Amino acid sequence: MSLIRADIEAMADSPILEVWRMGAAIPGVIGLWAGEPDVPTPDFICDAAASALRAGKTFYTHNRGIPELRDAISRYLLRLYGTPVVDARIAVTSAGINAVQIVCQALLEAGSKAVAITPSWPNVIRAMTIAGASVKEVPLSRNTSGWSLDLNTVFEVCVPGTKLIYLASPANPTGWTIGRTQAQALLTFARERGISILADEVYHRIVYDRPVAFSFLEIASADDAVFVLNSFSKSWAMTGWRLGWLVFPEWFMPTSQKLIEFNTSSAPLFLQYGAVAALDDGEAFVAGFVERCGAGRNVISQRLAAMPRVREIPSEGAFYAMFEVDGVHDTLAFCKQTVTAARVGLAPGSAFGTGAETLIRLCYAKSDKLLDEAMDRFERFLC
Repeated sequence: MSLIRADIEAMADSPILEVWRMGAAIPGVIGLWAGEPDVPTPDFICDAAASALRAGKTFYTHNRGIPELRDAISRYLLRLYGTPVVDARIAVTSAGINAVQIVCQALLEAGSKAVAITPSWPNVIRAMTIAGASVKEVPLSRNTSGWSLDLNTVFEVCVPGTKLIYLASPANPTGWTIGRTQAQALLTFARERGISILADEVYHRIVYDRPVAFSFLEIASADDAVFVLNSFSKSWAMTGWRLGWLVFPEWFMPTSQKLIEFNTSSAPLFLQYGAVAALDDGEAFVAGFVERCGAGRNVISQRLAAMPRVREIPSEGAFYAMFEVDGVHDTLAFCKQTVTAARVGLAPGSAFGTGAETLIRLCYAKSDKLLDEAMDRFERFLC
C-alpha cells in the first residue's frame, strides 16, 4: 500500500520533461524545449549579488523580501504603468511558481473550482489541483491571424463554487495577450461574483508591437481580488535564480507573510540585491534582449513558413513559436522522434492543456546561428 497521496501518485510527469530527459542522453541535441534564453545573467546583476554575498548578506530576511527590493519593484511598476503600488501589496517569492502556490494555497481547497485559460504553462494547473481544486480549462481560439479569447465561454463555466480564474498575458506557450477592454470586462465579472483573478505577467516585457504588455495593475483597485505574479527569470535572463514577485490586494498581506514563512521562509537574501540591480539598472539589457528575441522570432517564422507541412500560429508576445505539422496527432511521440532522429528538442503541445493537443512549441530566445542549425535539422527530418 502506497503512503503517497493517491492523486499525487497518479499525477503524470510533464510531457516536456519526458522529451527533455530523453534528449539529455543524446549528444549534440539542440534543446528548444524549455522557456529559457541561451544568454547568462548579465554581469551587473551578478556583481550586485556577489557583492552582497561577500558583504555577509547570508542571513534570514523578511518573509516578503528585503525593503530595498520591494521598493525597487514599486518604482519599476510605477515607471511602466504609472500606477502606484504600495509596499503592503508586494511580496518577493522564490520563483514565479512559488507565487502561484501561495495564491492557490490561500484560495483553493478540496472541492473548490478554478478556471484556467489554455493552452497554458502546465505547472499552474498542477498547483491548482494539488491544492484540491477541480480546474475547468477554457481554450483560446486560433486561426491564421493568431489567438483569441471568447469571454462568454469563460463566464459560462464560472459556476457556483468557482473561486479563481487564471490567465497568462503574454501567454506561455501561445504569446496571446489580453487587451484592456477584455480585461476590464473580466474584472467586472469577477468582482460581481466574488471570484479572484490570478494574472500571470511573467512575459510582460517580451512583446513586439509596444514597450510593455497591458497589466491588470492598470485597472484593478488596491482591494480587488486580483493577484499579479511576475518573475525575474525571463526578461533579465535569471531563470536559475528562482526569484519572482507577487502583487496582491492589501488585505492579503498578512496571509502572504504567513504562507511564505511556512513554504520557504524567504527568498535568498544576497540574490535579492541582484534583483534590485536588475530592476533599477536593467532597461538597456531588457531592450537588447527583446530585440534579440524578435530576431529569433523572425528566423523561426521564415524557416517554418518555408516548410510545406508546417503551419505556425502567429503570436504577439513571449518567445515561443506554436505550430502544427500535417499528419501529426500524437505530439509527444513526434517530439520523441524529433529529439532522437533530428537531435532537436521540442515541447509537445499535449503538455499545455486543452487547445494545444496537436501543436508543438519551440523557444526562440536563442542565437540566430543556433536556430538556423535547429531548423536545418528539423527540415531534413520532415523531408
